[in-house]
Amino acid sequence: MSAATGKKAVLQLDGKEIELPIYSGTLGPDVIDVKDVLASGHFTFDPGFMATAACESKITFIDGDKGVLLHRGYPIDQLATQADYLETCYLLLNGELPNAEQKAEFDAKVRNHTMVHDQVSRFFNGFRRDAHPMAIMVGVVGALSAFYHNGLDIEDINHREITAIRLIAKIPTLAAWSYKYTIGQPFIYPRNDLNYAENFLHMMFATPADRDYKVNPILSKAMDRIFTLHADHEQNASTSTVRLAGSTGANPYACISSGISALWGPSHGGANEAVLKMLAEIGSVENVAEFMEKVKRKEAKLMGFGHRVYKNFDPRAKVMKETCDEVLGALGINDPQLALAMELERIALSDPYFIERKLYPNVDFYSGIILKAIGIPVDMFTVIFALGRTVGWISHWLEMHASPYKIGRPRQLYTGEKQRDIKR
Repeated sequence: MSAATGKKAVLQLDGKEIELPIYSGTLGPDVIDVKDVLASGHFTFDPGFMATAACESKITFIDGDKGVLLHRGYPIDQLATQADYLETCYLLLNGELPNAEQKAEFDAKVRNHTMVHDQVSRFFNGFRRDAHPMAIMVGVVGALSAFYHNGLDIEDINHREITAIRLIAKIPTLAAWSYKYTIGQPFIYPRNDLNYAENFLHMMFATPADRDYKVNPILSKAMDRIFTLHADHEQNASTSTVRLAGSTGANPYACISSGISALWGPSHGGANEAVLKMLAEIGSVENVAEFMEKVKRKEAKLMGFGHRVYKNFDPRAKVMKETCDEVLGALGINDPQLALAMELERIALSDPYFIERKLYPNVDFYSGIILKAIGIPVDMFTVIFALGRTVGWISHWLEMHASPYKIGRPRQLYTGEKQRDIKR
């Protein structure tokens, strides 16, 4: 970060001028440093932090107006089509894509940490069988802090790095087990002869009785892309939650659990789940036209279209659409709900109302369709999101701890009662 040459903001406040330095990043708008406002006895007011840069980061850049998403400078579509998820993980963690030797070493490290302590499996028994898998993930990921705490020194870079590897490796195991537990099937342990996505699908769908279960390579490729396309998304609600928790020096596994909690919300990670619920409410293809007219009249909400950040086409959606077409073509699924989704897509991409408002299908729309086609139940969708996003969370946690940082302490505009006395 460097001060923008010759640029400053001047704030007129109570008859005084306060000069506020302006900083320039490598990309994106300049940033006004407002910390000196505090010395004047004032706070800034920015609900939702829509105009606030809470940190400096070198990991991910988004330009919502242009539909740009870069990880360490690389466009997301190139990473999703020319690299696999673990290469993207290496990139987010280390700043550069791995060479062949580095990739082999990194993949081996992840494979060697996919197992979890046997006692972790007993935590699942404390949950109801009908518990939402995200509730289970919040609990069991947080419980990892009980296994990695006393000997963990977050000031030691080696300890931080092995923590990142452990999380990337173990989250798929815990995610698959959260599904197995809710359907009453025995846990399937990880296999180190499978790649990352294959291993996850194997743990999800194999059973002890089906020793010859084989993962469809088209589905494992699709799953790998879903993980990649969800790997990081700058300072969103869950990432900011992880950073805020991490700023207290909290156990990193507890920090990631806090990120999972934030992701669970329907306005964040639950969006693709909401897409399938919308399709269920529409019912059939015959009802799509009328539903879209209701959307135009603002009598219904169109889920999976448009994006809070992207004011143009979601750069992740193009790759996800191609993957969606590959999966549906390979499986030859004749699912009325998927046909309904394709009709929604057709109308949205051809109707001037949706085109003018740039309500294009986003990554959540296509990922929900793919996951349903693969056979993953709706309540596991956000778990898949959390699995992919874990590397983003831990990358930001690592970046924060690699430099001096301050504990997060937002302030408020107080509008409650003034001081008053108890009268009896």
